[in-house]
Amino acid sequence: MPDTAPSHKYQRVLLKISGESLIGERSYGIDPAMVTRVAEEIKHVINQGVEICLVIGGGNIFRGISGAASGMERATGDYMGMLATVMNALAMQNALEDLSVNTRVLSALPISAVCEPYIRRRAKRHIEKGRVVIFAAGTGNPFFTTDTAAALRATEMNCDLILKGTRVDGVYSADPEKDPNAIHHPQLTYKDVLSRDLAVMDASAISLARENSIPMIVFSIEKQGSFDRVLRHEDKFTLITDQQGG
Repeated sequence: MPDTAPSHKYQRVLLKISGESLIGERSYGIDPAMVTRVAEEIKHVINQGVEICLVIGGGNIFRGISGAASGMERATGDYMGMLATVMNALAMQNALEDLSVNTRVLSALPISAVCEPYIRRRAKRHIEKGRVVIFAAGTGNPFFTTDTAAALRATEMNCDLILKGTRVDGVYSADPEKDPNAIHHPQLTYKDVLSRDLAVMDASAISLARENSIPMIVFSIEKQGSFDRVLRHEDKFTLITDQQGG
């Protein structure tokens, strides 16, 4: 049960975390300290009455498109990437359950020995019971990213908001890690993102969010406490909606 009455404007949100965010201080793979820190932030928000579901990328372990660039068949690479997301989901589930947070991993690829298959009504029921649901294996299909999976699951779960946690605190005119003059965009429309070809999410994910009027927030998951703050609109982030300037 929540420790306090709900203090956020959102009741149910989907948090999309890039696989690279779980690398933490390492050069590859999963940093248990980083996973634990993110799990602690998730628990903090849950205790304020917010329902949370997750999609985690797999780029810290394997990225299908990179495999294709090296000569691997794209579909095979994408399936390997889906399996990487399952590994990340299990790591996050373990960290959350160590904090006494009830969690379920639902995979779009049937892997019954370690997680449940994705069934929409079952997933919604888990969320309604206060469990954190982690959606693994993307959409279950090659050629679709975990960004698209995040937009799809957020639509299916009737989420009020999609949050994309990355290494940078929002959307910029250029890569802020490479260009010190990059301009931060506090708010954009879906049309802005698509027409300017901004590297936020892939076009199919943005289009799906736009069609279903689900706002999106891009923020830095690497800033401690940022998940709670952006839900209160108290931190630096980029809000993407269908309305210009608010």
